[in-house]
Amino acid sequence: MKKQKNKLAGLQKRKAIAGYLFILPFILGFLLFMVKPMLDSLQMSFSLVTLSPGSVAKQWIGIENYRVAFRVDPDYSQNLVNELSRMILYSIGIIVFSFFVALILNQDFKGRGLVRAIFFLPVILSSGVMLGLEENNYLMAMISQTVETTTQNISVTGALQTILRTAGVGTRAYEWVFEIIDNIYDIAVASGIQIIIFLSGLQTIPKSMYEAADIEGCTSWESLWKITFPMISSIFLVNWIYTVVDFCMRSDNDVMDKIQTVMVVMLDYGPASAMSWAYFLIVTAFIGITSFFISKGVYYND
Repeated sequence: MKKQKNKLAGLQKRKAIAGYLFILPFILGFLLFMVKPMLDSLQMSFSLVTLSPGSVAKQWIGIENYRVAFRVDPDYSQNLVNELSRMILYSIGIIVFSFFVALILNQDFKGRGLVRAIFFLPVILSSGVMLGLEENNYLMAMISQTVETTTQNISVTGALQTILRTAGVGTRAYEWVFEIIDNIYDIAVASGIQIIIFLSGLQTIPKSMYEAADIEGCTSWESLWKITFPMISSIFLVNWIYTVVDFCMRSDNDVMDKIQTVMVVMLDYGPASAMSWAYFLIVTAFIGITSFFISKGVYYND
């Protein structure tokens, strides 16, 4: 028994070493190229930055830049609230959409390989990372606008929303649902990486577990909740963190656009740094809090 435990510990140690070697290039790149700019930006957020040819002067002014960002700037606070609301709504929509698409693509059917290839290629090429390289999401906006309207230029979701409101069902929850429906292509093209991660997790579930559940008389719905969800619960946590971070880096993010305007157009590095760090800390706190609650439901199959 002791020999078996030592063998298992050695296997876990080798896996840990392999994991650290895998992320080593990122760690080195972060330490060499990211730490100093981040510290400079943090210092600028508490300083009055004066630009002159060949030099940057910094005069300590405390939290004045943060006061300017939240109390003086007319747009930053409102943009922050709007983008955080959109982040929560879109992240939930992306997770749900990518999970159910992964479930479909994991089924056995003729031409499954072709369907995966047809589906993944355009989704990956138009995912959030690729679109973020563009100056704006013009292509995605045009696709969303085309799908949202019919050939008679009538909004399908708008018509349904009007019907429900006339019937007295126009609550805020329905407005959120219709906002997701209106932007279904926006959600679809941002779900490529999440679908791949979910699919890889689904393929690690032994088929024998489903066969045993089927013999015991479990329905597909029960197998979904009793087997599929627990076995890939850790994947939900990974995808949630990735989705939130990916959304915050989108090129059509109003907060990022505001920060870029203040920094590049107005050359006001102090307030721009304060806005950046405030946004970073708020998103980090949100990820930490939500990850804590999600991790409570994660099942690790040891």
